[in-house]
This record gives sequence, structure tokens and C-alpha cells, in this order.
Amino acid sequence: MKVTIGKYIPGIGICLGIAFVSQWLGQYFPLVGGAVFALLIGMMLVPLVKESDRLNVGLTFTSKKILQSAVVLLGFGLNLGVVLQTGKQSLPIILSTISAALFIAYIGRRFLNIESDIATLVGVGSSICGGSAIAATAPVINAKEEDVAQAISVIFFFNLLAALLFPSLGQFLGFSTQTGAHFGLFAGTAINDTSSVTAAASTWDSLYHLGSHTLDTAVTVKLTRTLAIIPITAVLSIFYTKREVGVERKFSVKSLFPTFIFFFILASLFTTVWTSLGFSNQVFLPAKNLSKFFITMAMAAIGLRTNFLHLLQRGKKALLLGFCCWIGITLVSLLLQHLMGMIR
Repeated sequence: MKVTIGKYIPGIGICLGIAFVSQWLGQYFPLVGGAVFALLIGMMLVPLVKESDRLNVGLTFTSKKILQSAVVLLGFGLNLGVVLQTGKQSLPIILSTISAALFIAYIGRRFLNIESDIATLVGVGSSICGGSAIAATAPVINAKEEDVAQAISVIFFFNLLAALLFPSLGQFLGFSTQTGAHFGLFAGTAINDTSSVTAAASTWDSLYHLGSHTLDTAVTVKLTRTLAIIPITAVLSIFYTKREVGVERKFSVKSLFPTFIFFFILASLFTTVWTSLGFSNQVFLPAKNLSKFFITMAMAAIGLRTNFLHLLQRGKKALLLGFCCWIGITLVSLLLQHLMGMIR
């Protein structure tokens, strides 16, 4: 037994070390974030470890099982009651932006001749919640590590652009500067990663001395979008299972909801019941932080198994698809807010 466990230690150990360094860097550069740093550091170290068979078992465990554990722990950050109550005004915009991104990804895959898994990951990452959605989707569709790295890289690039450009865009478009709610709604629906949503919303609060009003709205909308992980992973599970084994297969609960998604739902329900009974949700803070750390570890494992030059060679079409999804989400969000009288 000790020998078996020992096989995992070298791979998990190097991912753990990279994750600690990446989390530290992420605190100083929050727009980049620990997960992206881990992916980049991992890819930089590939020439040093690519011939090491001792690492493979641990790297596979980290990129699969630890990544799935991160998704489960993510559920402890979701109070379904609060999210649905405060996010229902944004629900039409959220559903529209998600639908637009997924449709663009589907059409883009055909016209740009992009591999199905990359298109799926870019579409889901753009439409829902960036790295977390990619983390939840990758095991469901059995995506390769290099495809996950490609999607994460694309999502990160447009997150960074959005965080830098959207406050100026909001000023140009005439968003209200009195409450920050409308710009918060825009940031929460048109930016997919939490760190970039937070950066853009906090900038708006600082510009107009709004305290945290914009940030509170943006984060709530972002959490509401996160709930879409549940139905989308279920649909993808059905689709990919049919594609692999044929339409005649009888689906079980496990085929509809992979085990880790089922536990993600249970974690969300537990959080909801716990807070509805009047207990503080601060007790779940360690689980949420551990979720982020596990995602960072998984990105390190994926980076260590990704050929950077190959990634660049394949990256142009994925980047173009990500750009189309990003523009589509932005335009749909702005159009609906204009129709709802939120911007002139």
C-alpha cells in the first residue's frame, strides 16, 4: 500500500510547490490570478520534467481527481436562496448571454474547423464562469490537458482585456454613476472570471465613491451564472455519452450527473440550508479557499503536461473563437440593458 501511495507523491508534490508559489504571485497580481500563474509555470518547467515517468501518476491524479474535488468544494460558496433572490433581475440577461456564447461556440467550431472539445471548453468558459466552468466541464467530456490549457489561456486573455477596458466603456456608454447597480450587472454578465469581475466592479466603485455597491451586484450576478454549471454539465454528459456508446443507452443518474457534479449540488444545498437556519456562512470560507488552491494545483499539473509551442501553433483559431464569444456576450448584455432602460 505504501508503495502504491508513493507513486503519487512526486507528481502531487511538484504541483503542490507550484501552487504555493502561484497563489503567492496571484495575491500581488490578482488580475492574472494563481491558476494562470500555475499554468504558465508548469509549461515553463515542461523541458525539465517531460521525460520523468515518476511524475505521471501524480500529475494525472492532480489534473483529474483534485480538479473534481475543487469543483465539489466550489459548491460551498453557493447559497442558492440568496443567489436566486438577488439575481432574478439579471436572470434574463444571464440566460441570453449564456445562450449567445454557446451558440457562437457551436457555429464557430464548424466555420473555423476547431476541435469539438476546445470549442466546448471555450464556449462554456466564456458563457458561465471562466476557469471554474472549464474545471467542471473538462472531466465530463474527457478533455485532454492541452485542450484545457488552451481554453484557460483564451479565457484569461479576454478576462484581462475586460477588466482593463470595461470601466472606460461604461463611462462612454453612460452607465449610471449614482448606484453602480447597472454597471455591476454589466460586469457580472459580460465578464466570466471572478477576479476580473471583481477588478472591473471595484474600479467603478473607486471612480464614483460608491463603497462596494457595484462590487456586491457584480459578484451576486456572477454567482447566479455559476449555477448554470449544473444543467450544462448534465446536457454535455448526455451528449458525449450518446456520442460514445450510441443513442440506445439507458441513462442512469450517474450518467446525467457525474459523481463530482452530484456532490457539488449537495454542497450547494447544504450551504443553502445552513445559512437559512441562521448560521454564518463564514464557516465555509476554508472550503472556498481550498477549492481555489486545488484548481491552482490542477492547472500546474495541466501546464506540466502541455507543449507550449504546440499550444501557440493551435491557438489562433481558439483565440478567434474566444474573441467572437466575448464580443457576442458583451453586445447581448448591452442590448438587453438598453431595452430594459438601464443605459441610454
